[in-house]
Amino acid sequence: MGAVHSASASAIQARNVGVRFFTERRDVTAIQSLDLDVAQGEFLTLLGPSGCGKSTFLRVVADLQAPSRGDVAIFGGTPQAARGRRDIGFVFQDAALLPWRTALQNVELPLQVGGGASRKGRRSPIELLEMVGLRDRAQAYPHELSGGQRQRVSIARALVSDPKILLMDEPFGALDEITRDRLNEEIRRVWKETGVTILFVTHSIHEAAFLGERVLMLAANPGRVREVVTVDLPEDRTLATRETPEFVALTARLRRLLETC
Repeated sequence: MGAVHSASASAIQARNVGVRFFTERRDVTAIQSLDLDVAQGEFLTLLGPSGCGKSTFLRVVADLQAPSRGDVAIFGGTPQAARGRRDIGFVFQDAALLPWRTALQNVELPLQVGGGASRKGRRSPIELLEMVGLRDRAQAYPHELSGGQRQRVSIARALVSDPKILLMDEPFGALDEITRDRLNEEIRRVWKETGVTILFVTHSIHEAAFLGERVLMLAANPGRVREVVTVDLPEDRTLATRETPEFVALTARLRRLLETC
């Protein structure tokens, strides 16, 4: 199944969303008045300086953080309802695999907890490992895998319940550049094969431009939308895409925006 691109079918709608944190010493506005529509099947990257609310917004969508004001709708319902239906998968910077379970057993885990057996997806755990290029490592334990391989397992695990939305919070940030580039190509391929809606947080201008159909540029102090940039690049992208004049111009534009955030 290819990615679904429909402006009329919103996966996520955010209206006047604000998030404030209160401590003994200060009051922090992590997000101020954020408005956003994410289409079903879209790949949206989130870029901005530290403290601009990128990860906080993902946590609001995932029902891990309640907004202080405003509303977020997931397919027309609440984030809590979406989480209850297992419509949302989450991939963090740390793969967080259980060390005593094999790669395959880690992918199977969501199907074995919290009534997950009733939410088997279109692809089996071994098929998902094959999709991320790790079928031959199914019986390997996390300490036997490289950092990039562990993240591939984490992605397969997030997809095993067949979520409609995949939230990725700097999943490749701790990897070396060559591995990161390879996984950038891989996650584009997975996105096209599954049609899942992806929100991807990154600090890398090149990663944001290469992966996204749009880039949500956030400014900090307080976190707010600086601009939403449409990515005018071919849908089929390889690392060679990064050498094209169009890509160079796009990253230069994003860099200028980032400097004003």
